[in-house]
Amino acid sequence: MQAFEYKVVPAPHKGTKAKGVKTAEGRFANSVEITLNEMAAEGWEYQRAELLPSDERSGLTGSTTNWRNVLVFRRALQEASDATAQPLAATVPPEGNAPAVETQAATAPAAAVLTATAGDPEAPSGATQVPGLGAASMQADDGVEELSPVSGMTAALKARAKLQNSNDE
Repeated sequence: MQAFEYKVVPAPHKGTKAKGVKTAEGRFANSVEITLNEMAAEGWEYQRAELLPSDERSGLTGSTTNWRNVLVFRRALQEASDATAQPLAATVPPEGNAPAVETQAATAPAAAVLTATAGDPEAPSGATQVPGLGAASMQADDGVEELSPVSGMTAALKARAKLQNSNDE
């Protein structure tokens, strides 16, 4: 498993002038592009932009919440990439009169079988079709998009379709 380190930087607030860029939107996009390119030159991969709350003091005893735009970057940790570059088998050189010892190489895992959920229109050709449970109903909205195929219509959708059909007539 690959390990990453993350870096969060403030998103630009103002646009940067450049030759041929005349509009405020263009200048702002230029500022974001410059920031992304600078971070990429240092080996950071852009992940996403976030809008996060920041509680800050105002006055002597008060505080306010300001919303801050930040850019999130990541890159692979050096220790993780160095560890994967080492060979699996090695011969240990003998010291003194000791015989040479050869360690056994780990057997390579079998090639993974490409699978796809049955009925997936975006499945690659040649993928083994496997049945998927599908989402029968929404259990809770946790803000994460459900990617499994929906099996059947929910009661709310059926009621809405019935209402729409009665309005059309």
